[in-house]
Amino acid sequence: MSRMLAALATLAIVASSFAINGNVALGHERRNVGPYTFVVGWIVEPAYVNNMNALDLTVTETQGAKAVEGLEKTLQAEVIVGGSAKTMPLKVAARFGLPGKYQGQLLPTKTGDYSFHIFGNVGTTKVDEKFESGPNTFGGIESTDGLQFPDKALSTTDLAARLDQLQTLVIAGIVIAGLALIASVGGLVTRRT
Repeated sequence: MSRMLAALATLAIVASSFAINGNVALGHERRNVGPYTFVVGWIVEPAYVNNMNALDLTVTETQGAKAVEGLEKTLQAEVIVGGSAKTMPLKVAARFGLPGKYQGQLLPTKTGDYSFHIFGNVGTTKVDEKFESGPNTFGGIESTDGLQFPDKALSTTDLAARLDQLQTLVIAGIVIAGLALIASVGGLVTRRT
């Protein structure tokens, strides 16, 4: 019995090492596009706000799983947030030493769901696909609040609010100083006359 448990534990460790090394795409969406299989997600998952990340794209032939190379010349990608409110083009680049794997770097600055729009050509196949984050695909961008230790870092929203408050105080101080100067100059003029 103990040998069987040890064998199962070893098998679990080996299987998890494949997932960690990227041979199994966890948290990615797999989709057939013509005679090709596209696997799309974040290169670093879970994906956190204000942390450098990238589109993770793998393209293989569906029959035989042969890696498709050279697509950095024929495919384009863009990242979309807020439905289609904000869009940014991504530079599709081949990943060194990883045939059929591509990336497009970005720094996500907002939590929530993101989409990748991939378009162009793979061989003679026209591609125009949208991959959206969600429960059965890849994760959205998450907050780092729960990970911060020992002190919480100020978010950019909090920092902007504090700067607005400081700006208001500085303007009020200038106005009060100006009024005091006018009053004191007015008092001097009145005394001299």
